[in-house]
Amino acid sequence: MLSNTVRFLSRQVTQLKQFSGLAFALPATTAMSSKIPSTSTTVASPTSPTASRHFKRTRSSKATSEDQGDDQSSSVSTPPPKKKKSTPSPSASSSSTSTPSKSKPKKSPKKKSPTKLPAKPLPIPDDYEELYALVEELRADKTAPVDSDGAEALTNTKDPVTFRYQTLIALMLSSQTKDAMVGQAMRKMQAHEGGLTIDNISGMSEETLKGLIYGVGFHNNKTTYIKKATDVCKELGDIPNTSEGLCDLPGVGPKMAHIVMSIAWNEVSGIGVDTHMHRIFNILKWVKSNNPEQTRVQLESWLPRDRWDKINLLWVGFGQETQQQKEKSLKKALACSNPKAALKLMKRIGLDYHSEGKRYGLDEEIKAALKQE
Repeated sequence: MLSNTVRFLSRQVTQLKQFSGLAFALPATTAMSSKIPSTSTTVASPTSPTASRHFKRTRSSKATSEDQGDDQSSSVSTPPPKKKKSTPSPSASSSSTSTPSKSKPKKSPKKKSPTKLPAKPLPIPDDYEELYALVEELRADKTAPVDSDGAEALTNTKDPVTFRYQTLIALMLSSQTKDAMVGQAMRKMQAHEGGLTIDNISGMSEETLKGLIYGVGFHNNKTTYIKKATDVCKELGDIPNTSEGLCDLPGVGPKMAHIVMSIAWNEVSGIGVDTHMHRIFNILKWVKSNNPEQTRVQLESWLPRDRWDKINLLWVGFGQETQQQKEKSLKKALACSNPKAALKLMKRIGLDYHSEGKRYGLDEEIKAALKQE
């Protein structure tokens, strides 16, 4: 047993003498292997146990490095990526203990200023009398939608309070709604049990009222507006008797208020201007405005007051016919006292008599009318 141990130790000593250079270099090589890639050549024989262990360790390290990617490569061969410098904020130079400055609130964008309302009356347009008389002639038959389904035509009672209330309701329904639909809703309300009165609508449920006016524009909102306005009227015993009081009602604007005052109270408080009038009067250059309310103020500055209560019905009907009843409008123009002027007026506000004339077989008559002196 002892002899075997002696022989084993003797062999170990012999091997150590043969590879003494490697034995003493191992610590340095091991230390450098963590920093330098294992591509360097080892002078020792690969058959030696120590060299064999070192070779396996180097291969394993290299394989692990390749598996993990470039993240494990040496800092000598691949420098780390540079970090982008962040732009210092204005408060970066201040001390960390200082209170950060509060950000200023953003300013709201400036609104475009509307066209200024006239400080003095505008001049009466040169063509005003001629065109106004021409439209009166074209509208003499009163066959526009507003003539049969407008607020003036939809009341069905002789009771003055109910008459005024129905006028108000008709105007409240008319917003963003064609007159034919307004007329249909009004007749449903009038035919309902109890009729279209302040007391009946006040006691009616919102669901019932909504069903009666279903089809008009924004009928859900108008149901709420009508109920609230009716409660005010019930408390007063009538509708408000001033345009200011009417405008205080939900869903009622200046246009409605002035028309209600004219029809219901027979009092002229202002001109009711709708989108037809606003468009037409700007095309004719009778006004220069951005919205119907500006059109109203400018129009009132020069239009004779005795025409304030009739101008809405007159020109709204004219606008409706030229947009919705083109064949009838052209025939009326050809039959009036000045066909050429009537056709040119219709052309100015958007009725193309050339194309529409061909559609309805009136092109030859239109050509003949335009040739007249």
